[in-house]
Amino acid sequence: MSKKIVLGITGGIAAYKCAELTRRLTENGAQVKVVMTDSAQQFITPLTMQAVSGNPVSTSLLDPAAEAAMGHIEFAKWADLILIAPASANTIAKMAHGMADDLLTTLVLATPAKVAIAPAMNQQMYAHPATLQNLQKLSEYGVSIWGPASGEQACGDVGKGRMLEPNELVELCLMREDTPLLAGKTVTITAGPTREALDPVRFISNHSSGKMGFSLACAAKALGAKVNLISGPVNLTTPSEVNRFDVESAQQMHDAAMELAVNSDVFIGCAAVADYKATTTANNKIKKQGDTMTIELSKNPDIIASVAALEENRPFTVGFAAETNDVANYAKGKLKNKNLDMICANDVSDSSIGFNSENNAMTLFWPEGERHLSLQSKQQISHLILKEIASKLAAKK
Repeated sequence: MSKKIVLGITGGIAAYKCAELTRRLTENGAQVKVVMTDSAQQFITPLTMQAVSGNPVSTSLLDPAAEAAMGHIEFAKWADLILIAPASANTIAKMAHGMADDLLTTLVLATPAKVAIAPAMNQQMYAHPATLQNLQKLSEYGVSIWGPASGEQACGDVGKGRMLEPNELVELCLMREDTPLLAGKTVTITAGPTREALDPVRFISNHSSGKMGFSLACAAKALGAKVNLISGPVNLTTPSEVNRFDVESAQQMHDAAMELAVNSDVFIGCAAVADYKATTTANNKIKKQGDTMTIELSKNPDIIASVAALEENRPFTVGFAAETNDVANYAKGKLKNKNLDMICANDVSDSSIGFNSENNAMTLFWPEGERHLSLQSKQQISHLILKEIASKLAAKK
C-alpha cells in the first residue's frame, strides 16, 4: 500500500525545493496532499504544487466547502505522515506551544499520524536558544526532527540551517516505519568516479555520477547506521550526518578504504574505480606531438578485493559489477574470485539505469543465492540492498 503523506509547506526560500520533493515522493509510489501557509505562497504557487502532486492544494482552515465535512479532521486522519518542509522558525514555535491558528498547525494537533519537520532558516535564527528549546519540546512530543544541514545559505551566511535535500527527505519518508535494522553498525561506502592524472590538466576518468553510492549512504543512515562515505569527484550534496571523505585517485580511495574498513561492520564498494593509471605523470602539460600518442598504464590497487582479503576485522563486503554484457556471469565470477559476501550487478549499457540516471535495476548475488530487483528509483533500490545486507548480518549472529 502506498504511503499517504501530507506535505506542509511554510514560508522560506527552501519552499522552491518542494516541487522536486513532491515529484520524487510520487515517483516512489506515495500519495501526496499539500498544505501551504500564507507565507509559503509567496515563494511557490499552489498551482505548481497541484500540478506535481496531482491533488488540490489546501491553504485555508476556514474553507467553507472543506469545513462542511470537517475537512481538516478528515485530512488529519487520512495521513500516514505529516511532513513540514521547510519548517520555519515561526511554525516550529507555534507547534511547540500548541497553537492552531491555521490549517497546518491545526492538522498537527488533530492527527494521529507521525509528524516530522525539516527545519530551514538563517543559521543565527536556528542557533537562538528559543528555537533550540522549541525543537527540544517537539522532540519530546514525538515529532521527528530531520536536519537541518550545514552549508551556504540564501542570505550569504554559512552555517547550520539548510533544509535537507529532497532525496534525503524522500529516503526518510519511505523508511519511516522501518525498524533501525543497522543500529549500532558502521557502514563504509565508496561512491563516484576516480581521476587518474596524466599531467596537471588532464586525467582518465568515467561517467559515474555517484548517485547510487550517495543513495546507499542515505539508506544506511535512515536504517540507523553510522555512515562513512568515500567519494570521488562528484557534484552531490553530502547526506545529513554522514561522514564524507573526498578523494581523487584510486590509490587515495584505496588508502581511505583500508583505514576505515577495519572499523566497519559493512563495506560497500559502489565507486567506479579506474582499473589503470598512467605509469608516469607528466609534471607539465603534455604538448601535442604527431598524430598518435602512446601512454603506458599500470594497474591500480583492487579496493574491494583488498578489503575482502583482510584477515582481521574484516567487514561484510559488498561489491558492485557495472557491466555492459553477460552481466550475471561476470558478477558471479567477481563474487567468487574476490571473495565477496555479496555483489550487486547491473547493465550500464541500458541508458535508463546506467550512469547519471535516477533509476536502477539490478540482481544481487551471494554464495547461496540471488535476488532480482526490478526497475525502480535508486532510493528504493538502496533501501532493498541495505535491508538484504541487514538480514545477512542478522543470520550470521
